[in-house]
Amino acid sequence: MEWYMFGPMISRIRVGQKASTPGYSRTVIRRPDGLYWTDGGQAGKIVEIRDYLFSDIWTIYEDEECEPWIRVREQMERREQEMIINQYEDFTNND
Repeated sequence: MEWYMFGPMISRIRVGQKASTPGYSRTVIRRPDGLYWTDGGQAGKIVEIRDYLFSDIWTIYEDEECEPWIRVREQMERREQEMIINQYEDFTNND
């Protein structure tokens, strides 16, 4: 199990995956349209980046609640990769 600080966790979490702090005191899921809280008083709300989140450590995982989002992951990641390649090619062709 790998642990991440908040910033690196954001760059590693994929659509359909969850991330939790130790003891599952905070849990989020990445959906196609953003990062959402999965429990507590904020459940279902989009995550607002606050200072306290940067001091937490997170682990990334998948469970049965993730399955509906995992199905769209491959398509989204392919589209993201195409956009990055297109931007890079536009940048290098304008030099």
